[in-house]
Amino acid sequence: MKKRFILTVTFASVFLLSGCGSKKEEEEAKEEPKNAVEALQQFADKAKDMQNKEPVDPVDFRKLKELLPEKAAGLSRKEASGEKNGAMGFTISRAEARYSDESNTSVHVEIFDTGGVAGVATMALAAWTMADIDKETENGYEKTTKIEGYKGFEKYNNESKSGEINVLVADRFVVNVNGDNLTMDQLKSILADIDLDKLSDLK
Repeated sequence: MKKRFILTVTFASVFLLSGCGSKKEEEEAKEEPKNAVEALQQFADKAKDMQNKEPVDPVDFRKLKELLPEKAAGLSRKEASGEKNGAMGFTISRAEARYSDESNTSVHVEIFDTGGVAGVATMALAAWTMADIDKETENGYEKTTKIEGYKGFEKYNNESKSGEINVLVADRFVVNVNGDNLTMDQLKSILADIDLDKLSDLK
């Protein structure tokens, strides 16, 4: 997990250190991207804008752990952990829990607080916030959506019965719920057990 954390902040720092463009370019970046190149430029420009925001120290990971449900879709919690790590000048708090049973049904829940990097790492952890996605195939779908008033992302595979739900709360907290051998409704019920409004109010 520490490798994942380092990769996350490294990814964020790449955008943080990207070159500055003209004011005209910044205004154009606010428009809808016409292709992948423009989308990437818009992503980078937003990261640069976030440099001007005041950093917020991430909350104690123990507060995040308190929001992890005891059970998930009827599955018992097997382990819960948390940490607050820093690298390259960034600090992120994270709490996670794993749930499973003997039928190979499993769930992994993560809550991140990226406040210490003023939103840059938020984009690294939740790049989908920069796009509007609506895709459907014979095997499943993925889409950006609204969940309890917050911007979210859903992805599900009908063949493997696996999926994920991701939510961005207060522009700093990222909640990830993913599982195997579960329906999307079950994943949504797990997310519903996490008090997102309480999460939003944490300081």
